[in-house]
Amino acid sequence: MPHQYVTVVTGGSRGIGAAVCRRLARDGHAVVLGYRSDAPAARAVAEDVRALGGRCVTVGVDTADETSVDGLFDAAAELGPVTGLVNNAGISGPNGRLADADAEGMRRALEVNVLGYLLCARRAVRDMARTGGGAVVNISSAAATLGSPGQYVHYAATKAAADALTVGLAKEVAPDGIRVNGVAPGTVWTDFHEDPERPAKVAATVPLGRAGQPEEIAGAVAWLLSEDASYATGTVVRVAGGL
Repeated sequence: MPHQYVTVVTGGSRGIGAAVCRRLARDGHAVVLGYRSDAPAARAVAEDVRALGGRCVTVGVDTADETSVDGLFDAAAELGPVTGLVNNAGISGPNGRLADADAEGMRRALEVNVLGYLLCARRAVRDMARTGGGAVVNISSAAATLGSPGQYVHYAATKAAADALTVGLAKEVAPDGIRVNGVAPGTVWTDFHEDPERPAKVAATVPLGRAGQPEEIAGAVAWLLSEDASYATGTVVRVAGGL
């Protein structure tokens, strides 16, 4: 892999994505921060990245749109050849029982969480195969194996799809010098939750007795993108407090 890391992070303006951007900056990455709508939040994270010594460009993107994804990766050229992708942009869709779920909300979750990951990974491996390899990290969820009954079964299904993408694509692009792995967080303190206090409420059900912090997920992502993980591909690292 080239010495200079240039990593695309989707959903980089908040939560786990923002923590990943900051951690990667500390580890010497230039960061291409993709965000959906909150430009001020994206700029604030970009300022943090620069303060930590990293270069950063922010790009508005709809990851479920092919042309928009191409624009994200084209903008990365300003920093150099892309060596990493963190597929993080995701939405939960409707919260509650599947019987009550709104079809349009489920469709959008599938578009962002599955098609979005596929489109970003497709462009990333096209570029990396041409420029000497790299690494992809797909943000999954413990929901992929737990199923999230009563909360969002459809979201759990999208994350199981992300895990299948990780395993299959890893085998497909290994000859090109590209590694593909996943990180599966449990409940983490971010503004992802419909109920902001949900991380506190579920703490008693977690073996470690608490919800996670975004920085704890970012550490796993950073490792998978690093040379220390040079023999790891096709694996999903679970960072879920024992769930």
